[in-house]
Amino acid sequence: MTFPDVPRSELDVLLGQVVERAQEVMGIQGRLRGLLRATQLIGADLGLPVVLRRVVEAATALVGSRYAALGVIGADGHLAEFIHTGMDTEAVAAMGPLPQGKGLLGALIDDVTPIRLPGIGADDRAAGFPPGHPPMESFLGVPIRVRDEVYGNLYLTESIRGAFTEEDEEIAEALAAAAGAAIHNARLYDIAQARHLWLEASAAITHRLLTPLVGDPADGGEAAGGAGWDPLRFIARRSHAILDADMVTIIQPDTGRAMAGAAGDPDLRVAVAVGADEAALLGQHVAAEATLSGHVFSTGTPMRVNSARDAGLESILSERFDVGAVMVVPLTGSHGVNGVLTAARVTRRAAFTVDDLDMAARFAHQASVAMELSDARADHARLVMADERERIAADLHDHVIQRLFATGLSLQSLSAALGPNVTLIGRAGRAGDTAISRIAGSIRELDDTISQIRTTIFGLHVSPLSRGTVRARLMQVVTDITPGLGATPGLRFAGLLDGLADDVAEDLVAVLRESLSNVARHAGAHSTQVEITADSTSLTLTVTDDGVGVPETGRRSGLANMCHRAERLGGSLTITPGRPSGTGLVWTVRI
Repeated sequence: MTFPDVPRSELDVLLGQVVERAQEVMGIQGRLRGLLRATQLIGADLGLPVVLRRVVEAATALVGSRYAALGVIGADGHLAEFIHTGMDTEAVAAMGPLPQGKGLLGALIDDVTPIRLPGIGADDRAAGFPPGHPPMESFLGVPIRVRDEVYGNLYLTESIRGAFTEEDEEIAEALAAAAGAAIHNARLYDIAQARHLWLEASAAITHRLLTPLVGDPADGGEAAGGAGWDPLRFIARRSHAILDADMVTIIQPDTGRAMAGAAGDPDLRVAVAVGADEAALLGQHVAAEATLSGHVFSTGTPMRVNSARDAGLESILSERFDVGAVMVVPLTGSHGVNGVLTAARVTRRAAFTVDDLDMAARFAHQASVAMELSDARADHARLVMADERERIAADLHDHVIQRLFATGLSLQSLSAALGPNVTLIGRAGRAGDTAISRIAGSIRELDDTISQIRTTIFGLHVSPLSRGTVRARLMQVVTDITPGLGATPGLRFAGLLDGLADDVAEDLVAVLRESLSNVARHAGAHSTQVEITADSTSLTLTVTDDGVGVPETGRRSGLANMCHRAERLGGSLTITPGRPSGTGLVWTVRI
């Protein structure tokens, strides 16, 4: 049995078409499955860098291209990041800087519609390739949208099938849509992580300021609440890390220059700087007008800009860095703005977001309030200490000294009742001792004790709230030089010293320091006594020691300076030998 050739040929054609369509369907089904797997893979991680890398790798496999890249659009409208695949590290390094979003890549930024070309070189928008760049012909670019925002673009070149098809474009758009959702989720995750870090930083600075604990070794081992721990630097370092900024500064009022009152001088300065070239920025003066920091300090309103110049204001950071995005938040306390925190990134890096500004502003406000609370607690503690010192001083004056006075008066009465010829007998007596001489000695000892108690009372009055007084400065001189003397000098005050003129007080402190320094360096004394007395017309400083005395030869520049200070104030300097050894110095001036 035979069949006609023509009908059999038509059947073969139909069967071939069916097989071809089936293969196309299977191919489409395979690409859809690949798209589904790629979508699942992209959304499996919440870390933004990982998500971007997976988008590029998935696009290469699904669309069938040799090269692929994802460009993230920065605040200035150019590419801030460029994640690519298909070229090795050596080739990328040889080509120099990554693309900035010009030419054909920039066309997709300006017009966010897909671009599909059979050959790049034939398009007028192509800007060419740098030396060492591999040849590329076919091109496919689609935008990646995160809600209503264009986040970046997906670029594909060198189709393995020779040219990209309409189906390839649809697959790339579907992948870009999935990438947009994954990027949005990654952003939300980053915001949640950042919020957690800001809350941790707020809790940490509050705890450190209000609890005297040792600092975290991760922060340099600085002691919380101590001299080695600076809360402003802590705020700047945490902000620098959380915001991923290139430079962070804290600017505060320059109280020293403000007190000088020079017209037109800057009244703000950089108190803390963290980041590149921070040492050069520290202490720099900032104009209060026409600057971002000055504007935020005066208004108390946080700001974020893509460029300081775009806002019509200057930034001190622009003088040293290619500054792009800038964010400035006030350190607001209960009485107003105490300073401003400025964070900056270099040009072409991503801009700060609204969430960055909001979280940083909240942290700055809470940190500023915590600092004010810490200062208030310290002031309260100083006041409590001052009150306690006042109470102890009053008790010493009203009870101890009065009893000693009463005892001295009783001894004087007893001395008057006894005759001058009454002698002491027994173990307590020595040959030639009389009752009156022994009682007189006891009275002198009581007077010395009363004088020492008065000095102690003066010391108690020198609280942390009065460290600038003349007595406090004199006692600090004695404290500073005591290690060189070997024993603490006796220090006695008589009269009112805190009303001295500034020039007299300065000379008095200088002469006391010089005289005690001489004793420490040259006398080899075991005991040193200092007495400072003042009345309505004169001031006298007396320093005595039991050392080797003043040598006949040697340098006398220190004594000459003390003599010059005395003569300038209408006084004199007298040096006398001690009995049985040592030296007595008497410095007297008019007041």
